[in-house]
Amino acid sequence: MAVSRQVDLLDPINFIDHLGKVELYLGQVCAIAGISKMQLDYWTNKAQIPTKGRKQRIYDIDALETVMLIKQAKDKGLNLGAAIDAARKFQEQRSQPVTPAVEPVTPAVDLSLPLVEPAPS
Repeated sequence: MAVSRQVDLLDPINFIDHLGKVELYLGQVCAIAGISKMQLDYWTNKAQIPTKGRKQRIYDIDALETVMLIKQAKDKGLNLGAAIDAARKFQEQRSQPVTPAVEPVTPAVDLSLPLVEPAPS
């Protein structure tokens, strides 16, 4: 089979579908978030970020998001406690269904009546 025909068999990969399977070690999370290992250890304990692993902590994509939200909030001037609260509230709001901000408006005109077109002039 020619290489060009082999390439035609392939489809693009949607990495978003696979992010839930990603597991990162402490050093990888630090490199992505731009924080030290000591900071990550402290934040993990303080914010009770769930991890896997016994000898070395393993973070999933949700834990990485929490760390990065805390980092963002701290970079904007919040103390650690407030940053943790802000990250949690942000994640809670995102997981709640979206409700309209305003009530639907009932039309002032009765739309059940047939419309009468004006007579041609």
